[in-house]
Amino acid sequence: MQPDIGTIVVVEDDPNIADLVDMYLRREGFRVIQAGDGHTGLAAIGRDDPRLVILDVGLPGGIDGLDVCRQLRSNPRTASLPVLMLTARDGEIDRVLGLELGADDYVTKPFSPRELVARVKAILRRVDGPPKETPAKRSVGGVEVDTARREASVAGAVVPLATREFDLLQYLVENAGIALTRRQLLDGVWGAGWYGDERTVDVHVRQLRKKLGDALPLATVWGVGYRLG
Repeated sequence: MQPDIGTIVVVEDDPNIADLVDMYLRREGFRVIQAGDGHTGLAAIGRDDPRLVILDVGLPGGIDGLDVCRQLRSNPRTASLPVLMLTARDGEIDRVLGLELGADDYVTKPFSPRELVARVKAILRRVDGPPKETPAKRSVGGVEVDTARREASVAGAVVPLATREFDLLQYLVENAGIALTRRQLLDGVWGAGWYGDERTVDVHVRQLRKKLGDALPLATVWGVGYRLG
């Protein structure tokens, strides 16, 4: 058996799906906590301090996955906690809303458990931080990005960012002054094997602009993508 490499909370009301995800994650060395509804999930997250949350959009009990994600992002203690959402095949609106609320990735049901585990690992690799030779602090415009602490600051005040939002900001800072296509951003931030829509980039750019405001000199390059600085 592999050593425990961290806790993951799986918030899923279908016990068959939850058990399947549980089994594959435990094989990789994770400790898994299952929760069948949003209230139980929030309690488990507050109690067990997980590295990541797998969150189904459609949950019973009056609080769905989008509500749970919204509460996590509004709490300073869990604002940067990585969230991977599970959505129905036809749940495009839910996926967009989830990304706008700060979800780091999503998987559409039915899904491959191996793909799910691969996405979990990819998110956690990004959370673990950049290589040591990368400069710890970079500034563009009025935003200071501390890659060691994974923090973005404006006028000395830390602005809470979701994991994928920070990843995108860091990649833009590392490529400041270069016009990047949406596909380049997807490959650089989400990974070359990511299957999602290029509009995912636009959603995260809107969130960065909303949170960092005019301090972030992020320009839209029409017909291409985006350029920072």
